[in-house]
Amino acid sequence: MAHTERFERSKEAERAGGGARLTKAVALTSLVVVAGSYVVNAMDRQVFPVLLPDIRHEYSFTLAQGGLLATIFTLGIGLAGVPTGFLLDRLSRKAVMLIGIVIYSAFTLLTTVAVGFGDMFVYRALSGVGEAMQNAALFSAVGAYFFANRAMALGSLNFAYGLGGFLGPYVGAKMGIAGGWRVPFYVYGALGLIFVVAIMLFIRKQFTEQVEGGTSETTVRNYEHVHQQLFNRNILLLGLTAVVVGLAMYGYLGLYPTFLQSVLHFSKSEAGLAASMFGLGALVGLPAGFIGDKLNQKWVLIVALLAGCVVGYLIFNGPSSAGAQYALSFAEGAIGSGFCFVNVYAAMQRAVRPQMIGRASGLFVSCLYVPASLAGYLFAELVGGISWGAAGLIQLGLLPLVGVVAMLFVDPRRFSSAEPVPGH
Repeated sequence: MAHTERFERSKEAERAGGGARLTKAVALTSLVVVAGSYVVNAMDRQVFPVLLPDIRHEYSFTLAQGGLLATIFTLGIGLAGVPTGFLLDRLSRKAVMLIGIVIYSAFTLLTTVAVGFGDMFVYRALSGVGEAMQNAALFSAVGAYFFANRAMALGSLNFAYGLGGFLGPYVGAKMGIAGGWRVPFYVYGALGLIFVVAIMLFIRKQFTEQVEGGTSETTVRNYEHVHQQLFNRNILLLGLTAVVVGLAMYGYLGLYPTFLQSVLHFSKSEAGLAASMFGLGALVGLPAGFIGDKLNQKWVLIVALLAGCVVGYLIFNGPSSAGAQYALSFAEGAIGSGFCFVNVYAAMQRAVRPQMIGRASGLFVSCLYVPASLAGYLFAELVGGISWGAAGLIQLGLLPLVGVVAMLFVDPRRFSSAEPVPGH
């Protein structure tokens, strides 16, 4: 039965253009192009917090309103995650990817014409819907095509995210100083639409629609130990870990530039550079994925979460010099985005059988980003109720311990692997 199902899935993919493998050069070139689109996605996400002081001043938003706007795009990402996973069962990954980029680019441009909190809230939230569609389609396509080195392949996408996370705030701050806070949104929205054309013209379905692993007996046997159900123990525990990562990481991302400017009295350029160091740290996603492929992913994540507790605490309670904050922001990006994001995402794909990779990707997106949508608001409320330091301790120093406990109960023996399963 397994052989028959696998054969039918492969034939369906072949009819869709995804059966034949591309040459290595074409596959890697395709990866670079789609990763480039993800650079723009990250630039759009990361620029808002560094422009927030100017936006708050123009619209007279409170700190809590600003914190909510800085992370509300993640609500759109999170709510669209699971539906996008099911949409991937019905449309091609390429189509879903393109629709997603068009949506978030359009609402990025609309942000510039907002008249108040209400419509800006809607524009930022709906930009997240497009980002979710691109994310799930992109990570499903790359994870399936490069299934044998899945975490490293997803790490390359996180490398692209890190590059965008560095360029977005840094370049955005420069453009904001020169031309006002709206200019970066014009530029990043237009870049997204340019990538729509590039992907339509140059990316083949053999790359985006590949069925993971082909039809070989070795690969089919390699899934016999993997849970048949989407909602299995590993998926639920990894989903809880994703929730924790989202709350901690986006609590930091949403208000960190405000903390630097209002408490540590950094200039806008210094705050932009410090925020950009998170993106630079996210470039570690490539070696972090390699490590996740080679070592026990469960323990890689446990160590990363514990390190994140220390770094998260120090950001808001440790040294206040520019150099130290640059280093801590880099470390937060390396741990949160590099190690945790990449390896939780890859592990959730490995926790299900190939036909459910799209749904597992959508579930990861929802688990990470729905809680993240409230992370900035929660952090702002903690700051208002206690202090910046205590808020950092609770949301970044202690909360990741919940993820550590969850990971202790994950069973990596039930993950898919590129190697034959012993005893089968």
